[in-house]
Amino acid sequence: MDKTVIVIIAIVILGGFLFWGFASGFFAGIFPGLSINLGKTVVPDGTVLFYGDGCPHCKNVDDFISENNIKDKVKFSSLEVWNNKDNQAILAQDIKKCEMNADEVGIPFLFDGVDKCYMGDEDVINYFKTKAGIQ
Repeated sequence: MDKTVIVIIAIVILGGFLFWGFASGFFAGIFPGLSINLGKTVVPDGTVLFYGDGCPHCKNVDDFISENNIKDKVKFSSLEVWNNKDNQAILAQDIKKCEMNADEVGIPFLFDGVDKCYMGDEDVINYFKTKAGIQ
């Protein structure tokens, strides 16, 4: 068999394996920080901070996070919900997990990844203070 044909077959097989691995989430356990969106909404694991662009209370939280290097101390994801319908759907799922009424929920909103939710800049900042060991 010609070497070129063997190389092409190997590339096709490798490409198929990589596509399957990313589409099925197989690589998520091996590369936890890597996600590729193949037409599906990627739901982050763990703690998620929901915010809105231009939200003044969200800016208070963002300022606190920046000033206290929270991203170096606490693992969490941030999702903007005012302009992103996929993120709004994720927020709605997390609201249900906390058994809250969606009509009474505002942002900033934090889901701890298990079953607790925090709403408003003070509650979210206090959550991060506790997790980061800040007095």
